[in-house]
Amino acid sequence: MSEPVLRARGLVQRYGPVTALDGCDFDLLPGEVLAVIGDNGAGKSSLIKALSGAARPDEGEIFLNGERAHFKSPLDARRQGIETVYQNLAVAPALDIASNLYLGRERRRKGPLGSILRMLDKPAMRADAARHMNELNIGLQSMNGAVENLSGGQRQGVAVARAAAWASHVVIMDEPTAALGVKESAQVLDLIGKVRDRGLAVVLISHNMPHVFEIADRIHIQRLGRRAGVVRPADHSMSDVVAIMTGALQI
Repeated sequence: MSEPVLRARGLVQRYGPVTALDGCDFDLLPGEVLAVIGDNGAGKSSLIKALSGAARPDEGEIFLNGERAHFKSPLDARRQGIETVYQNLAVAPALDIASNLYLGRERRRKGPLGSILRMLDKPAMRADAARHMNELNIGLQSMNGAVENLSGGQRQGVAVARAAAWASHVVIMDEPTAALGVKESAQVLDLIGKVRDRGLAVVLISHNMPHVFEIADRIHIQRLGRRAGVVRPADHSMSDVVAIMTGALQI
């Protein structure tokens, strides 16, 4: 088995008297889609927060490409090549597509116009945004339209394209097909496959078991704050996975 690109050992996360993570382990291999599933209260959100820098675990270690990693914030994780697509997308609806892809990373024009007047290089940002969208086969007529005018699937595409454009190691996706119709969900699953094909490792948090079995290479099953098991969809049925998730089956 390849060396994990992102690995965690013995993560513990406490919120007062509640222990959300109780010695949790995690392994994400290069170029794979790893689905993270579990019942409510299993610790999925706490695990993802620790891996994305949104929370600092009380105990345990996280390794990125074999080296010990300390994520002080989501921005710190982003600087180290981990991008997260949140369930609420975190896009700016009133801004255009290019501005959303470069949100917080705006490019300034060369020379005094950029350094002194701090003018943005909007043509370059639009050209690069169009290239990133085309690489993922996200069909949009223009980079100039406001994101609020896009469909739910297209907005998700913008968020995924932004993550894929800036991630160098890992893209974390939190319920990317939630509240989407059948057609748009299929488009997002296709996007996830394209991100994987670009060599990035993807963590997919989802409650939709058919989607998990369609796109995931492996499934991390979370239960009671710990990793209950990791299975391959080809080797286990949905019933097996649900049984492991509820504790009826142990592996």
